[in-house]
Amino acid sequence: MVKWLLEPTEEIRWSDVKLEKSLKQNKAKQTPLKHSAALHEEAKDFCFLASLIPSLQREIMLQNKANPTINKSTGLPRKRFYRARAHSNPLSDSHFPVPLSPSHVDYSLHYPQLFPSSDRSDGSKKIEFADIGCGFGGLLISLSTLFPETLMIGMELRDKVTEYVKERILGLRVANPGQYQNVSVVRTNSMKYIPNYFEKGQLSKMFFLFPDPHFKEKNHRRRVISPHLLDEYAYVLKVGGIIYTITDVEELGEWMKSCLQNHLMFEPLSEMELDADPVVKLLSTATEEGQKVARNGGQTFQAVYRRIKPASQENS
Repeated sequence: MVKWLLEPTEEIRWSDVKLEKSLKQNKAKQTPLKHSAALHEEAKDFCFLASLIPSLQREIMLQNKANPTINKSTGLPRKRFYRARAHSNPLSDSHFPVPLSPSHVDYSLHYPQLFPSSDRSDGSKKIEFADIGCGFGGLLISLSTLFPETLMIGMELRDKVTEYVKERILGLRVANPGQYQNVSVVRTNSMKYIPNYFEKGQLSKMFFLFPDPHFKEKNHRRRVISPHLLDEYAYVLKVGGIIYTITDVEELGEWMKSCLQNHLMFEPLSEMELDADPVVKLLSTATEEGQKVARNGGQTFQAVYRRIKPASQENS
């Protein structure tokens, strides 16, 4: 009886031992399985990251690859990527933002180093030079270093050309820290929106270099110098301010000179004044068009006039 009682107990004991041994064996077997699963997950992560490498490499190569529109040595835009038609129709409707008034012009967009904030409540510094139909910006770049304390802006209707001038100015600012911060460009139609950008008597110089001649008589109304447009230019020019014009088309040169000569609020500069003005020398050399005329041995026709008070206002 005792033996019978002991035997089951012994059997139970041995069963417990076997169970414990079995559990240990299973645990031992499971350990490498767990390691294997972890390694498998790591392998999956590694494969996923490895699959990203080609795309990352391509992205890095694209970022590091030089922009074909930018010259590697100078960092300036290549003009051949920004070519456009020589002239645009100023009477057509173009879609671009126009400020409601001169007080709405955001100087921080054009001169970020000089105006970190769009708030220009002091009004201490305003744009004084305007290059109308600035083309590729040659005159602006020359004027920027000649008058480093003067804010100036180019106004251009063609979008590609405007973009070129923007990139050119940005490139020059990077290459020459502290310089060219006083120059900018805007895409707009100056024949329509001059009063939206400039207050009465704000400008001291306006430039009209090699404008579209619009040869046909029916298109003379498109010319940027005309009797009615001179009224607007006289409004934004301060007394003593100067209008500079130049062209290689004799008929247009006579037209612009006649319009200015017959306007009550303009008078021509004397020969002595023209010789003493450093800007006059840039009219035929600073722009791409002027350089082309010089290379071809062409002739240019200038008309430089000063804004005056009409006699009726002087007597009042």
